[in-house]
Amino acid sequence: MNKNLNFFNTLSNKKEQFTPISNDKIGMYVCGPTVYDFPHIGNARPLVVFDVLFRLLRSIYGKDKVTYVRNITDIDDKIIESSKKNKKSIKDLTETITKSFHEDCKYLKCLNPTFEPKATEHIEEMVKMVSNLLKNNHAYEKEKHVYFSVSSFKKY
Repeated sequence: MNKNLNFFNTLSNKKEQFTPISNDKIGMYVCGPTVYDFPHIGNARPLVVFDVLFRLLRSIYGKDKVTYVRNITDIDDKIIESSKKNKKSIKDLTETITKSFHEDCKYLKCLNPTFEPKATEHIEEMVKMVSNLLKNNHAYEKEKHVYFSVSSFKKY
């Protein structure tokens, strides 16, 4: 099989060959759903696109060499608002919506990701990471939000 995989690079405005950092370990990290309301057709597009990419990478590099991580954002301002509006606990709301999301994934015949961490299971790590980014001047605060400083990271 031809191992050439090309992507359109919006930065360079041209098609470029994908060259993995390592042929033995290909990683995909994608943002999954923020589970505050039931999924709609617009939520399916990125789900299917990343599923197709996952399948393609596994086909080219081997099933055991591709790791696909898709997170579940189960704490967020929208979730808190929806929880209050619907008079449901955050846990009940996010579990219901996550279950619906997984049913849609199954209906669309999407493969399960290798890992699917929930934000609430990694709060401590996120706080530590953001603190380190701020400490090392790779992030900055503005209006009670933290932003990554793109210019501070030359390889970005």
